[in-house]
Amino acid sequence: MRTPPHYMPALITPFDDEGNIIFEAHVHNLRIQQDRGVTGFVLGGSTGEGPYLETGERALLLAETRAELGEDPYLVSGVAGQSVRQAQVQVEESATGGADAALVLTPTSLARGNHGAVIRFYEAVAEAARIPIFLYSVPAVTGYELPVESVSILAQHPSVIAMKDSGGRPIHMKELSQATPDDFLLYSGSSSTVVKAIAAGAIGAITASGNYAPELLSSLVLAARSSVSAAEPEQIRLAETTREIEAFGVAGTKAAAGAAGLWTGIPRRPLHPIDRTELAKIAEIVATVRRGIEAAVTG
Repeated sequence: MRTPPHYMPALITPFDDEGNIIFEAHVHNLRIQQDRGVTGFVLGGSTGEGPYLETGERALLLAETRAELGEDPYLVSGVAGQSVRQAQVQVEESATGGADAALVLTPTSLARGNHGAVIRFYEAVAEAARIPIFLYSVPAVTGYELPVESVSILAQHPSVIAMKDSGGRPIHMKELSQATPDDFLLYSGSSSTVVKAIAAGAIGAITASGNYAPELLSSLVLAARSSVSAAEPEQIRLAETTREIEAFGVAGTKAAAGAAGLWTGIPRRPLHPIDRTELAKIAEIVATVRRGIEAAVTG
């Protein structure tokens, strides 16, 4: 089993006006990100509009990625099935497409708050999977936070190797770290609390901000793993940067990614692009960030 990198961006998925994936744009974005030092990607996660992907599209995104970048990058495929059967199909599709692991969102349409049902869901998905499973808790999207007790049980399964916690609560990350085996990998999904999450036991981060500032995220994770106090100034800068962008959700991230040189297309409906005024504001924020990154590289 391959070891995932400490930082992976949750990559956007570019769609055209009719909602079709723009594969040329996807390949362009992969190359840009690779040139910026990215060695692993999450495809079709929440930022990649994974809940809106149709049957077969995950495999196509993954296959295009492998065809372009080869076997070296670590690829995690987002899974958003609400039933066990749906999730198993999506995990199998991910494995067929070339994913190293699947990031499986908590099921919540009918199971929200039913901890036993959620545990049984993950156990059944993991048991059938040909690739390792990352648990994925993102309460801002699902309205449900995967409890520490449930994670502790699921972390015992040999196919469940990691978790992305996007709750943004360092105390919760500390509780997760204390309740899971040492080799269970915890990732922060919150750009504003990466440093505190690592101090609490996370090994790294998977964030939307990697679409426009992957170098900053990667350096921040490495710095925090060495010295939390030394990393705090960069964390403050990142939190200030992401606050306005993430207020617009996927549309804001796509606007920021476009300002950073990615080809973004538009969100898949019912999501909608942000207006020109906000687009200009986000473009200026990203320009400032990119200038700082380039200055650090050249300096």
